[in-house]
Amino acid sequence: MIEVKDLARHFGSIEAVKGVTFAVQEGEVFGFLGPNGAGKTTTINMLCTLLRPSSGSARVNGFDVAHQRSDVRRSIGLVFQQSTVDDYLSAEQNLRFHGYAYGIPAAVREPRMRELLTMVELWDRRKGSVRTFSGGMKRRLEIARGLLHHPRVLFLDEPTLGLDPQTRQHIWTYLHDLRRRENLTIFMTTHYMDEAENCGRIAIIDHGSIVALDTPDKLKDAVGGDLVTFSTADNAAAAIQVREHYHFEPTVQDGQVRFHVAAGETFLPDFVREFPQRLLSVGLRRPTLEDVFLALTGHEIRDSELDAKEMLLAGMGRWGR
Repeated sequence: MIEVKDLARHFGSIEAVKGVTFAVQEGEVFGFLGPNGAGKTTTINMLCTLLRPSSGSARVNGFDVAHQRSDVRRSIGLVFQQSTVDDYLSAEQNLRFHGYAYGIPAAVREPRMRELLTMVELWDRRKGSVRTFSGGMKRRLEIARGLLHHPRVLFLDEPTLGLDPQTRQHIWTYLHDLRRRENLTIFMTTHYMDEAENCGRIAIIDHGSIVALDTPDKLKDAVGGDLVTFSTADNAAAAIQVREHYHFEPTVQDGQVRFHVAAGETFLPDFVREFPQRLLSVGLRRPTLEDVFLALTGHEIRDSELDAKEMLLAGMGRWGR
């Protein structure tokens, strides 16, 4: 459904996206996981024909994003990071206006509006002004609007940014239900680790490059086993002892010594009994996507601000710039 080869985008001297290559299958939930400024939004803007690629190629639903822009746009729904619904219109007026823009006949548009507003639990509020809606209600309305014209691919750019965990879970319940019923392909970007778990496959992107691509479970398995964390009065010395006695390669981070081991629940009891220093704390857990990101990039995923120049150019850089 999506084919990308060596896709790149430069803003002057800034390499926002550095020749990424990947493919997304029909009906798949595919995710871009990375920090703000990693190139996620720039990639999604190129796939949705909002930015011209500097080099490389991409096809969405079989259409080239550079030469068949109208066909691509008819094939996709798009939910932006920031709200784009009209606060001065009602929920149904927002959807109806979208239907007019896509030329959807009334006989198709009106039943589809009811179906989608019911699905996202907004049918009873369809007459209400959107300015009275909560952030979660607006996001659900935007998803309904993006699905109105029966797209083959739904692009979600940080779809639950700023929403509470319960609302985020509700939104994903709607999306998974719709994907099953309509064989919808979903391409999403996020820096929320728990949200990335909704994806069948994840591409981890950092500084404009894809550093890993696989299922969440396989990415975690590649880290090297369960994560053991502990602290002592001298963590630096403890790390050396782990390296010398157990032949692991520990790190010291956030006041803890960390290392990975296979079958951690079997390893830990003997470790606690035998370790030469007094343990102040000890923990064991399955690797998370945060651990995967740290192992692959050498740093934690960061909720930092976008580079100011990149953000300005991304906002201004429409087709033809």
